[in-house]
Parts: sequence; C-alpha cells; structure tokens
Amino acid sequence: MWKPLLVVSALLFVMFPILAQQAQMPPKSAPPTEYTIPSEAVRQVNPVKPTPESITRGKKRYGYDCAMCHGRKGDGQGDLAAGMKAKVPDFTESEALKDATDGELFYIIKNGKGEMPPEGQRVRRAEIWNLVNYVRSFAKSRISPRQ
Repeated sequence: MWKPLLVVSALLFVMFPILAQQAQMPPKSAPPTEYTIPSEAVRQVNPVKPTPESITRGKKRYGYDCAMCHGRKGDGQGDLAAGMKAKVPDFTESEALKDATDGELFYIIKNGKGEMPPEGQRVRRAEIWNLVNYVRSFAKSRISPRQ
C-alpha cells in the first residue's frame, strides 16, 4: 500500500523541478517583422533648409550620437559598429540614400531601426532635421565637379 504512494511521490519530486523550469523559460519569439515606415512619414518634408549653419549643428550632434557606429566620415566604419559586427551603410556613397526621402531619414533617426537606438526622446525635432541635412552632405561632398 505504501509502495504506490512512494512511487507517485518520487515522480512528483522529479517532475516538479522540470515543469517549473519549463514554466520559467521565455516563449520562442516570433520572427522579426519587416521594418516599415508609415507613408505620412515618408512624405514628410524637411522644414530645415540645408544651410551651412544647419549642417554645422547636425555635424555636432552626429559627433556625439552617430559617429561611433556610422564613422566620423559617414563611411560606416565606426568603432562601435566594427565591434558589434553591425552592417552600417556608407553615407559617402551616393547610392546609399538616393531612394530615401528626408522624411524616412527623420523617422529612422527619431525611432531607431534594428540595432540603431532611437533619438526621438533625447533630441529636438529641429536637431533631427539638422542631422538629416548633415547625413545628406556626406555623399554631396564626394561628388566632384565636371571638368
């Protein structure tokens, strides 16, 4: 009579930790969803003209927040990105941003993308637009005049 009770008790003793561990395991995450930018953000027009003052302000903010990954020259060769083995675009190549609107760049800087953290809570809107102007200036600075 005691033998079945001991067997059941032993099984519960062994199974309880296994069941408890399974309950603590995080569920398998869903596959990553495609990154999409809302159409109203895509169509947003940059209200800050790319003046030398705007580009200078953008360069200053870029040095604080972006250069560590995107590289001091915008070439995607930042120290942090290299250490993370992150794929970072080379903004000096005209092809890198040719299909992106200013609104898309603003949205990505504000909200982040992939491993890139968002700047929206820390930076004023005008500063983000200055960053857009500065990032655009990398490719323009590589274009040589016709001879």
